[in-house]
Amino acid sequence: MDPDKIVKDTEKKTQDSIEHFVNELKKIRTGRANAGMLEGLMVEVYGVSMPLNQVANIIAPEAQLLQVTPFDPNSLRPIINAIRANTSLGLNPVDDGRVIRLPIPPLTEERRREIAKQLSDRIEDAMISMRNARHESLKFADSALKEKQITRDDYVSIEKKLNDMISSHRLEVERLAKNKESEIMTI
Repeated sequence: MDPDKIVKDTEKKTQDSIEHFVNELKKIRTGRANAGMLEGLMVEVYGVSMPLNQVANIIAPEAQLLQVTPFDPNSLRPIINAIRANTSLGLNPVDDGRVIRLPIPPLTEERRREIAKQLSDRIEDAMISMRNARHESLKFADSALKEKQITRDDYVSIEKKLNDMISSHRLEVERLAKNKESEIMTI
């Protein structure tokens, strides 16, 4: 049993949590058009639910406008329905028969606060994920200690390294969140 392997595995899991958090931040609306806002939006086409980016091209030609161009014109209506059905986006699609335009309305102060609240939920999800990774690793190290695969000193070392790692990753998540919050609250 290699104590460093336990720490490396936890490092990978916490890095995955941070990557997921960064991807979730891209989906949060800031008042500026960003193709990432539509990431993860599922569209029902050809009898199958598919991600929007697999059935259409998404660009931001202006700061306050997203443009969605379906690869197949027959999927225009399902894309519009999927965008309208997603209330967290708060977007109203306009189509000309070939292209869907999504004007990004300026955020009100109330809406900015709601979005900031969504941000705090995502922060908590990332923290929980990292704590769970640490907890699993400590549980694994504890069982290795009981089976005498590692020494007590190894266990203490693993615990310290994991706690330090989680602390540094927590600071990174908080830094990313603070940047996103300032982006949200900027008018």
